[in-house]
Amino acid sequence: MAVTATMYMIVLPLCFVAALIDAIGGGGGLISLPAYMVAGLPTALASGSNKLSASFGTLIAAIKFLRSKKVLLVPALCAVAGAIPGAYLGAELLSHTPEHIMRLVILGVIPVMALVMILKRNAPEREHLELTKTKYALCFLTGLLIGLYDGFCGPGTGTLLIMGFTWIVGMDTVTASGSAKIVNLASNISALLSHALNGNILFALAVPAMLCAAAGGYIGSALAIKKGAKFVRIVMMCMMVVLIVKLLIDYL
Repeated sequence: MAVTATMYMIVLPLCFVAALIDAIGGGGGLISLPAYMVAGLPTALASGSNKLSASFGTLIAAIKFLRSKKVLLVPALCAVAGAIPGAYLGAELLSHTPEHIMRLVILGVIPVMALVMILKRNAPEREHLELTKTKYALCFLTGLLIGLYDGFCGPGTGTLLIMGFTWIVGMDTVTASGSAKIVNLASNISALLSHALNGNILFALAVPAMLCAAAGGYIGSALAIKKGAKFVRIVMMCMMVVLIVKLLIDYL
């Protein structure tokens, strides 16, 4: 598939913004995946290309959170153990799903996940957390289910992980966001492997987008550590309205 200047103009800035938002509160896929689709990529190719660019942004954000000690590593690794097989299976399922069905799924998922992001409340920071075997098992199950969703569809994965760590483990929002980045990185790489094997990556577009995502992930994680996610949501939702309308027009 040939890459045009218009594709770069659509995808590159939106991947930067998506990575910035994803590093703060999750949900960057609500912007980056539709951006690839608006640029004209089929769903599977858009998903695979998005995984490549998003993975690099998530990697940069994860490193930033780790250096700032805003990650609970053991619960995160338990979720990683579930997310890796879950994401691979989800990506394989995507590769065998008809294009028109995937577009309908994404058109339905994006508004729902955008609503979840609006309603999600920040959790207060806690000095002491009680970590039990049951919570670790729930982290594994959460990683497995959300990883499956991430591989198959993806938008809102970071937000779901943050909510899971907040509810199950009792993490504050910033630590949950940092821990979610570790899991999201693992699920992205696992799904990316499936997409690469199936030829579902447009490297000419995804590699430049990867660099933009890296910059967005670095800036967003720094903002998250200092300020939190609230101020970004209004901007994100305005952009989502435009992208959803465009996707709906294209589908019809």
